[in-house]
Amino acid sequence: MWSLKSWQGRFVERALPAGERLRAYARWCDAVEGNTTFYATPTRETVASWAEQTGPSFRFVPKLPKAVTHQGRLGDADLRDFWHAMEPLGPRAHAYWIQLPGSFGPGDLDVLASFLRRLPASLRYAVEVRHPSFFAAPAALEAVLAEAGAEWVPFDTTAFFAAPPTSEAERDAWTKKPRMPLRTVALTDRPIVRYLGRDDPAETAAGWHKWVPVVAGWLRDGRSPTVFVHTPDNADAPQLARRFHDEVRALVPSLPALLAPVPVEPLTLF
Repeated sequence: MWSLKSWQGRFVERALPAGERLRAYARWCDAVEGNTTFYATPTRETVASWAEQTGPSFRFVPKLPKAVTHQGRLGDADLRDFWHAMEPLGPRAHAYWIQLPGSFGPGDLDVLASFLRRLPASLRYAVEVRHPSFFAAPAALEAVLAEAGAEWVPFDTTAFFAAPPTSEAERDAWTKKPRMPLRTVALTDRPIVRYLGRDDPAETAAGWHKWVPVVAGWLRDGRSPTVFVHTPDNADAPQLARRFHDEVRALVPSLPALLAPVPVEPLTLF
């Protein structure tokens, strides 16, 4: 996600054309979840514009189409058009995100293993599962992912569900987001974490406190982690992501600082 109405005039200029919104977002953060690819495969020209708007070290984590992961449940899906469309990202495609539905459980592991073996070996993959049994007994899934060199993406919603919702956005997310167990184990040199906080920035920061030393430890180990910070309304997400980065950098001073964002000029009457 790189475009939100509430960011206009605050993090990015107002009324930016579609072809400039990602460029503005990239002034604030150096990675993005490619959630739009879950709903429809973009044209190759659109993906080329994403690459043009970002630097060579920018990280995309595009989600595989729901027709493959949710509707087809990793069956005999044809991904040739998807790979063709995404090719312009090149090395900016940090990993392809395979998000599986909550009904996809340990009994489906053979399907996942077979699917991973069919994917292009030149690309990196990260799998997000939501069936609670995987967390109670993770060894079997870890073995399947290790064979493919794929990462396990934790979605940390523990801070969000620690207290009842207090806003409309939180109440909406309360009914839609999964209650996921906490997992802080990385399988590869490219860990990916998804974190959901609260609408209150202070509560969000308090909830990610446990992740700061974990991510710092990964960096000291020579890994290259990517952390996505969400809140139910995502109004403060770019600023919060930078705050998390700064907290990790306080423990690992060798971590490069994020680029200074370009100030957004406020509206005037003249």
